Amino acid sequence: MTEVPVDPENGRVRLFHASLVWPLQLEPLATSGSDGRHWEVFEALREGNPWRRIDDEFMEDAAQFKERHYREFVSFLPYVQRFLYGEGRSRHSSPDDPPGGSPLHVFRRKDIASLRLTLRKGEQPVELEVVHLDLYFFHDLDVVLLNPEVRARDLSLDVVRDILFRFGRAYPSGWEEGGEGLHNVYLAEWIGVDGQVVARSDAEKREKYLSYVCQHRSPCVSEHWASLLRPIVLSHSDETGDLRYRLIEYQRMPVMAFLAVDQPRTLSREDWVRIGFASTLHPGETLPINEPGVIEFESRFCQDRFWTNSEAGPNTRFICTGNTFTVVGDAASSFFVDGERGVLAQVRHQYFLVFLIAHLHRASLLAFSEVLVDAVNDLDIRDDVSVRRFKRRIRANFETFLRFTHRYWFHELSERPHIQTIYRLCSNHLHNDAMYDDVRDEIREMSHYLDSDSQRRQSNTVVRLTVITILGLIATVTTGYFGMNIISFGEGSVLERSLHGLLATSVFISLVLFAVAKSKRLSDFLEALSDEKLTLAGKFRALWGVVRKTER
Repeated sequence: MTEVPVDPENGRVRLFHASLVWPLQLEPLATSGSDGRHWEVFEALREGNPWRRIDDEFMEDAAQFKERHYREFVSFLPYVQRFLYGEGRSRHSSPDDPPGGSPLHVFRRKDIASLRLTLRKGEQPVELEVVHLDLYFFHDLDVVLLNPEVRARDLSLDVVRDILFRFGRAYPSGWEEGGEGLHNVYLAEWIGVDGQVVARSDAEKREKYLSYVCQHRSPCVSEHWASLLRPIVLSHSDETGDLRYRLIEYQRMPVMAFLAVDQPRTLSREDWVRIGFASTLHPGETLPINEPGVIEFESRFCQDRFWTNSEAGPNTRFICTGNTFTVVGDAASSFFVDGERGVLAQVRHQYFLVFLIAHLHRASLLAFSEVLVDAVNDLDIRDDVSVRRFKRRIRANFETFLRFTHRYWFHELSERPHIQTIYRLCSNHLHNDAMYDDVRDEIREMSHYLDSDSQRRQSNTVVRLTVITILGLIATVTTGYFGMNIISFGEGSVLERSLHGLLATSVFISLVLFAVAKSKRLSDFLEALSDEKLTLAGKFRALWGVVRKTER
């Protein structure tokens, strides 16, 4: 692992972990028989697919069940446990209510060992060990989360901040004069277990990104991220694939970071602000001291329950800005860097799940809103097929949103105050509650529109049937007064009676169909006829208007 020479006054990060949680929207499946389960199609793609589904280590193999698994499990409330790990299993389970599995479906690839980053042109590369590469699918949701976790030892604080600023970006936001991507790493390379380069970034290919946006009105994903996701392919790309994704957030991916530093209390306030805003504040930029986020940094983004100013204190600071969650502590503390029972284990398990759930909520709500917008854009009220398709999409989205609310939407994750506080801090900064209310109101308005449209159609049908009933009532009363057999045809031959019956049936069907076709105009006349304030001449004018419209 290569070290970058830096000024020792900037401090050292003795242990560094970083996890990205990149939400993507999956397009609905076009293949038949899949029942909308993306992970089943994904698992069936064996050829050229390096991803493999992870078995449930919590329940299948007791020998693999570690204390960190147990601590993770008991940190959450029972309904969150059922969401994360599935329902409890017992030999006495009722056959009518078998235990349900978790709606999470996790896939992992193990063919990549490290990530080599050249942060700037001409600089010596930094190599990070890949801890794991995971994909999270969710039942009933067209959302997938990519989760790469990397780690390194003994890096400078400046390099760590630069990694957090440049690493998790899906595509370049622009280009420097020299042609390298703006705000991106100069070169990112995934290194396989055999030491060979599996994929590398291509941010320098300016024309590729320009032409893609010009043609598709959608950004192109950098090659080292696109290759990581295959066989899931970008929605507008020319690659073939049943599973396709589109971006639903900005190109900067949400990131979690764990920093074990020497003597964290010696860090200045500016250092803390730069660490907290590492993904959004350029390392070379002057600190914007007049911004509200900087002025209120400690009160808005820091959770200092364990930031105690004592020799026995853990000296651990939690910083959450929504898209970034950073934990900084003392590298000399064995408990802080303990990966089984200490803070590191909690960050990689309990707090990671908290971060994942918060971003799952945001990504799902964005996906629901996207479906609504797309359905409205495709609606053509003059086309009956378009109207029916719109109704089906809205009703399906409404049903999925109800299942999301009851299965995935939580306000309370844990009875442990610090875990719950971090969740609320992250969720509030992501504005999840406000977004949920907006999407719920949008879906409710759509549902009300469909209900009112159905009621309008039913009312029109009732009006037409009422007109036909009134006309039929005239004929019924008339024939009842004179008797049904005004004209006797009972003495004719069978052929004559059959022809007469056929003719009469045809005439009556024509009259009824004509009445149905003109029922709207006739209902207007009947309404005018029932208006006591309207004069007799006005009623005749209404009748003449019906006749004139009929002639036209």
